[in-house]
Amino acid sequence: MKINSLTHAEEQLMMVLWNLHTFYMKDVMEQHPDPKPHQNTVSTYLKILLEKGYLSAEKEGRINRYTVSVTADVYKKFMMKELFGKFYKNSGTEILQFLLDEKMITQQDLLTFFDLKIELKPIEEEIPIHPIADIILNPISDKTKKKKGKKKKKGKKQKG
Repeated sequence: MKINSLTHAEEQLMMVLWNLHTFYMKDVMEQHPDPKPHQNTVSTYLKILLEKGYLSAEKEGRINRYTVSVTADVYKKFMMKELFGKFYKNSGTEILQFLLDEKMITQQDLLTFFDLKIELKPIEEEIPIHPIADIILNPISDKTKKKKGKKKKKGKKQKG
């Protein structure tokens, strides 16, 4: 499903709707923080959000029961990818540097995060290992391979 960007006002309304998940117009009016918009304004935004695919509606008599179709997590992921691509050229290094410079994260946060990720990784998962790391982790197997290779070569030279 393709997700469309939201205006600031649509995003503010979606914040209320994500908390409700399934709702009627009266629920939106009750839950919307002050200053509450006019009911016609909310109705217009609900129609727009239906068109954009953020909501679905089911007619119940004369009123609609709305349901959120795009979760907050899906929207958050979409927005991060948009931001990442537009402003950070899809570079993880650039975004991490920005977060560090703006003191939104610390180096200790990063160290803790990576320590947790390493500890939590399942053992069964096959992780590609850099050739140098492989030599460090398995020094005996590499030496054994080299020795076997040399013996074969020597044997060939002696026959010839």
